[in-house]
Amino acid sequence: MQPPERIGRHRLERPLGSGAFALVWLAHDPELQAPVAVKVLAENWAHRLDVRERFLAEARLLRRAGSSRVVQVYDIGELPDGRPYFVMEYAGGGSLAELSAGGALPVPEALALTAEAARGAAELHEAGIVHRDIKPANVLLHTARDGSRRVLLADLGLAKSLAQASVLTLAAGSAGYRPPEQAEPGTGIDERADVYSLGAVGYELLTGTVPGPPGKVVPPRRLRPELGEDVERALLRALEPDRARRWPGALAFARELDRLAARPPAPPARRLDRLRARLGPVTLALAAVLAAGAAAVTVTVAAHRDGGGPERVRITDAGGRVTLTVPAGWGRELRGSGWDPRVLGLAAGREPGLVVADDLSRWPDLTAPVDGAFVGVSPRGGVTAGVEALSHPGCRYRGARGFTDARWHGLVRSWSGCPDGGSVTESALAPAGGAGRPQVYVQIRQRGDGDATDGVLRSLRVA
Repeated sequence: MQPPERIGRHRLERPLGSGAFALVWLAHDPELQAPVAVKVLAENWAHRLDVRERFLAEARLLRRAGSSRVVQVYDIGELPDGRPYFVMEYAGGGSLAELSAGGALPVPEALALTAEAARGAAELHEAGIVHRDIKPANVLLHTARDGSRRVLLADLGLAKSLAQASVLTLAAGSAGYRPPEQAEPGTGIDERADVYSLGAVGYELLTGTVPGPPGKVVPPRRLRPELGEDVERALLRALEPDRARRWPGALAFARELDRLAARPPAPPARRLDRLRARLGPVTLALAAVLAAGAAAVTVTVAAHRDGGGPERVRITDAGGRVTLTVPAGWGRELRGSGWDPRVLGLAAGREPGLVVADDLSRWPDLTAPVDGAFVGVSPRGGVTAGVEALSHPGCRYRGARGFTDARWHGLVRSWSGCPDGGSVTESALAPAGGAGRPQVYVQIRQRGDGDATDGVLRSLRVA
């Protein structure tokens, strides 16, 4: 069906995004003389009265919140075909998911943004509402003319009044940000469920990766050693599986984050010390840090079999730049939206990259067995020096060797007997035939006695 040009008095300009139940448009309001966002129930759900009521309930809860820290609703209406819509404040600064797509943020900025999101949650709680789905994609940024940013909570599609939430029977929320009490049906929740989600948001902004399952969260200083103990303590308290041990409310969490953000920065370390501090103890989890995507969401791989047989699958990143073939058992989950080479001590940027594994939720856990591979492209080179600086405490170093085939040549370093019981290889590759760029960093984690490294490297293609 041809999309409408107008909804009510609002002239539609372009889609902003879509979810399971609705589409959001950027539109222009001629009366306000300002951009607005218009959310419309999807056609395929128009006949479902329960979905329609949930859609309208979101608009009512947003209006009820009445907070400058929550996206405001201006109007509500119905299309000629009967589908409801509502008109909202437009946040033109994007979301925290987009802001952090290139990797971890500076510590004071990450703490301050998480604190602002926590204050928004606290105002929802004061209005008797629990959000139930706080994640970076649902935390928006409104940029004022003077350049200042205002943090707004959005998407209350799963929100409930606290009175209803105390007797909820259905699971809800997004993996990685969902507290354990929301993962199982039949458990009532309160505002501390949102505190857990806020802790997960802060964890991702500071480390560049989504935390593992409740109770199995890797301490953030393993992923970013320069974080202070008190920052780690604040995050892990928010991420406590037992809600009685979390921060008592979002406002208490926000005040602690404000205190931590206001501290003077630590004296700068020498470049080599910084590189070794960042890379040394955490390289088993490096790919998860580097490959946090724009939406930071793990998706199931729609892998297709290569011609070599049913036991291998070909994987491609979101931009179609990087392709490789891996054992079929590895190709279950993928993040393919790129990486920031600065995490390897190289010049910052957003470059092609992907990580594929049998279970990406285990990738940041240094003791959890996992099979998978990370690939990151560096158009400006420098990968070999970064790989030579890597170490894996707890693993047994097996040495370095050269790798050469028709497309690539370079360095492969390997470790075995790692805490997860498996092995890891780190490779720095350059094009064969004398060309020096682009260079490619490849990390492979494997269980068992086999070694798929050379096969994966031979399959690598970079457009």
